[in-house]
Amino acid sequence: MIYIACDHGGVDLKNAITNKLRADGVEYTDLGTDGCASVDYPDYGFAVARRVAKEDGARGIVICKTGVGMSICANKVKGVRCGLCFNADMGRLCREHNNANVLALGAANTDVQTALDIVSAFLTTEFAGGRHAERVGKIAAYEVENG
Repeated sequence: MIYIACDHGGVDLKNAITNKLRADGVEYTDLGTDGCASVDYPDYGFAVARRVAKEDGARGIVICKTGVGMSICANKVKGVRCGLCFNADMGRLCREHNNANVLALGAANTDVQTALDIVSAFLTTEFAGGRHAERVGKIAAYEVENG
């Protein structure tokens, strides 16, 4: 399952992504927002991150104007590893090396085609494990110790 949400600055990009997911037959849940009225991005970032953290194998996509606020929010939720990506290589590497389960995008600095390429890389790349598993394990251990 893919959970996706945005604030008012990311609606158009979110719609382009959900249209592509739907066309590709990818199951997703849209957690909002759907309009240009100002909303608080933490509400939407936390909503996606909480769902991803609770559901084994789920992934999330969060979008705001820069992607920074959403990535900060998502990374506050225990069990979430969110990467803010600006190109498909970053989308691939955040999965392959960091086992990221949430992708953050900035609508003001990412055109639609680039965003679709990033999402594709993020959703189709598997975690490499190996030496990367030990590093991701250190992150998880820190969360437990410093919860």
